[in-house]
Amino acid sequence: MARLGINQYGKAETHLVRVYRDGEVHELRDLTVSVALSGELEAVHLEGDNAAVLATDTQKNTVYAFAREFPIDRPEDFATRLARHFLGGPITRARVEISEVLWTRLNDHAFTQSARERRIAAVVVEGDDVWVASGIADLIVLKTTDSEFHGFPRDRYTTLEETRDRVLATEVTARWRGEADWATARGALVDTFAGHHSLSLQQTLYAMGEAVLDACHGVHEVRLSMPNKHHFVVDLSPFGLENPNEVFHADDRPYGLIEGAVVRDGAPDAGPLWDPYPLL
Repeated sequence: MARLGINQYGKAETHLVRVYRDGEVHELRDLTVSVALSGELEAVHLEGDNAAVLATDTQKNTVYAFAREFPIDRPEDFATRLARHFLGGPITRARVEISEVLWTRLNDHAFTQSARERRIAAVVVEGDDVWVASGIADLIVLKTTDSEFHGFPRDRYTTLEETRDRVLATEVTARWRGEADWATARGALVDTFAGHHSLSLQQTLYAMGEAVLDACHGVHEVRLSMPNKHHFVVDLSPFGLENPNEVFHADDRPYGLIEGAVVRDGAPDAGPLWDPYPLL
C-alpha cells in the first residue's frame, strides 16, 4: 500500500523587472519570485482531478499583474500580499520566496549591477498566521589576515597544516526571522566579519549571527550558510622564490561548508519557515 506524502506545487523563479517612471529619475526593482502552494491536493495526485489546481501559469501572471497594481516596497511586503492572495479554498498554505538583485545608480536612468549579492525574503501564510524571514545571499567577503586555524585533530589522512595567519573568504547566505532594518542587519554581518579575529569559520559565523541579534532587537533567529572559499599558499620553492603568505591558489571546490543558527533566548517558534520541505 502507498499513500501521498507531503507535497506542494507552484511557479518557481518568475523574473520580474519593474521600472518606475515617475519624473526624470527612474527607479528599478529586479525580483525573482517563487510560489509554492499546498493543501487539499490529494485528488490531483491520485485521480488527475485538476479542480483544486490554480495553474502555475496563472500564478506567474499574478506576479506580473501585482507588480503593476501594487507598489513593490519591501520584498517581504510584496511576498505577503501575494501569499495572502493565493490562500483560500483547497489551498491552506502559501509560501512565496523573493530574491532581489541590487542595482547601483549611474545617473537618473542608468544602473550597474556590480556584484552577485541579493536581498532575499520568504513568507509563509497559513490561516491567519504569517511567518516572515528576511536575508541576504551571495555576499562575498574576504580578509587577508586576522584568521587562524589550528588545534584540530590529526590522523593518518590529515595533510592540512595548522596556520596562525590565513586568508579567510566566504560567500554568506543569511536568513533572519523577526523585524529588522535590512541595511542594519547587513551592516552587522559585514562589520563583524571584518573586525572579528577568527579562530575558525564556525566562530566567525556565530559572532556574525550574534551581532545581528544585538543590532536588531526584533530578530529572533539568524541562520547562516558560509562556504569556506579556500586560498592555499602556492609553493614557489621550485622556482627559487619565497612565498611569505602573498601568492595563493584560490580553489572553488571541494569546499568546507559551515552552517548554523544563532537563536535569541525565549524566541518564538519558527513555524513552517524552516520547513523540512522548503521551496528552494
